[in-house]
Amino acid sequence: MIRLPLAGTDGFIEIAPSKIVAVGLNYRAHVTESKVFDLKQLEVPSEPVLFAKTPNVLVGPGEPIVIPAFLEEYRFPEPRTDHEAELAIIISKRCKNVTEAEALDFVLGYTCFNDVSQRNVQKLDASGWFRGKSFDTFGPIGPVVVPASAIRDPQKLAISARVNGVVKQSSSTGEMIFTVASLIAFISKNLTLEAGDLIATGTPSGVSPIEAGDTVEIEIEGIGILSNPVVAERKR
Repeated sequence: MIRLPLAGTDGFIEIAPSKIVAVGLNYRAHVTESKVFDLKQLEVPSEPVLFAKTPNVLVGPGEPIVIPAFLEEYRFPEPRTDHEAELAIIISKRCKNVTEAEALDFVLGYTCFNDVSQRNVQKLDASGWFRGKSFDTFGPIGPVVVPASAIRDPQKLAISARVNGVVKQSSSTGEMIFTVASLIAFISKNLTLEAGDLIATGTPSGVSPIEAGDTVEIEIEGIGILSNPVVAERKR
């Protein structure tokens, strides 16, 4: 569980989702750059590409992203773990089969999310993206939760990522292929969303490798900056 301040109040929100539903390939430019990863989805999708991240990925602001030590056993010629700047949605109450028109009524708030991705494993696994997306600490979140009422249009937010102060991603949520409202409607048609569940809405182009010693910052307009150091797991 992660405890984050609720922006504009003295309160806090406890982040303990039953599930994290992530969206892949939701920015056109990222679809193009993903071809280099050979991830078996090379065209602009006709409906949202969904995958799961498990709650063990969650860490708060300032906590380390830990690169697993066991990855060295694979001896990948070019090991690659990437940052992915994303807008995250926190669901306010149980919903199923909601319409796009009413979808935003089920949003408790918004925050920054880093969908950290181990590319070699992501490409290797026959079962899909699950494992390479769900290592411990591979989902930093924060620095605050902004109430839905404070963000009038979630499709008009600047979003960026920096590694060691260098801008790697710079875009707008207006570039999403599928809007926040359409994502909630589509996901709730497929499965019931519970209060506290997270939806990570996809990343723009510019994803790049991170390694021990780096500091990754995810910034979204109206929310703030999520900063996390990167460390290597100690071998036992």
